[in-house]
Amino acid sequence: MAEPNSSASAGESPTATRDFPPVARAHLDAMSNEIGVWQHAVGSLPNPAFGFCTDDVARALVVDVLHARELGWAAVARSADRSVRFLEDAFVPESGRFRNFRAAAGDWLDSGGSEDSHARAMIGLAAVAAEVGDPDLVERASRLFARSLPAARSLTNLRPVAAAILACDAALDGGLDGETEALQRQLVGRLAGAFDGVASAADWPWPEPVLTYENAILPRALLVAGKRMGDDRLVEAGCGVLDWLIEQQTSNDGAFSPVGNGWWPRGGARSRFDQQPIEATTTLLAAEAAFAATGDERYRRAARMAYQWFLGDNLVGVRLADPSTGGCFDALTPRGVNPNQGAESTLMWLTALEHMRNMSSHS
Repeated sequence: MAEPNSSASAGESPTATRDFPPVARAHLDAMSNEIGVWQHAVGSLPNPAFGFCTDDVARALVVDVLHARELGWAAVARSADRSVRFLEDAFVPESGRFRNFRAAAGDWLDSGGSEDSHARAMIGLAAVAAEVGDPDLVERASRLFARSLPAARSLTNLRPVAAAILACDAALDGGLDGETEALQRQLVGRLAGAFDGVASAADWPWPEPVLTYENAILPRALLVAGKRMGDDRLVEAGCGVLDWLIEQQTSNDGAFSPVGNGWWPRGGARSRFDQQPIEATTTLLAAEAAFAATGDERYRRAARMAYQWFLGDNLVGVRLADPSTGGCFDALTPRGVNPNQGAESTLMWLTALEHMRNMSSHS
């Protein structure tokens, strides 16, 4: 278990550079209250009408762990404790699943969340188990992660399957083996099986008829699992699919240009806008995994391309991230940006920055 940097005081970012600005949590703090992080915003102000969701709280927990590397644990301890408490409240013992939507007053609005929210909750808990130096929080997160494993066996949708594979990988780093390893192998078989017979198709090496959202999480999971298991076939499959995604989502000018929020059906017209921050970060993380598995510098360049999308190297030439506050606009539109700075977008920028900072420090 790695001990987060405890020498930097709150507000200091010891590895900040011109390319990778210091940690800024002002917008994240403004988007949070004693329950969790608000789901949506109007401009830079939280919109309580939509309450909270488990997905974003789990993402915020991952960001807290990343920020602890720069700021020290004390700077994020209260936020991380709040997020773990949220996930504890979200868990339904009878079903073993996490509820997802919560009203502004704290009332739960569903009895059992989606496969996505379950797998994302696992990722947040695993991040704590793998890296945090607070024994009490690690014990709470590890216990809840273990309780989430049985329900994860029934995941069938590919993105939650991939997310759960990544969660298991982080949990294994934290010493949670046994059932965790068995679940990861089961889910890897499920994900790899979805690519059987399609990964070699040059025109559409994708297991679905439509490219939708968070696409690069699938090859990322194959790459991470392949590296852990020493399985070159998984690494090769992950690289092949990621190479195709990168090629399809690179503009003629060499900028990152993800599939927009109208999706891309096979043989049909591709949506160019609204481009979402989650696509840039997911691609960056997949490229990081490919670089870790292969050492090929082209994946470091691909990660940098996705990172620069936030900073204006995109089809419209506008900046989505505000490094001074840590906020991020919700989408790239043909006319510029969607002016709202919701939780998902902000957390995607903060995640992208810290992963690129880490890649740069190990160059």
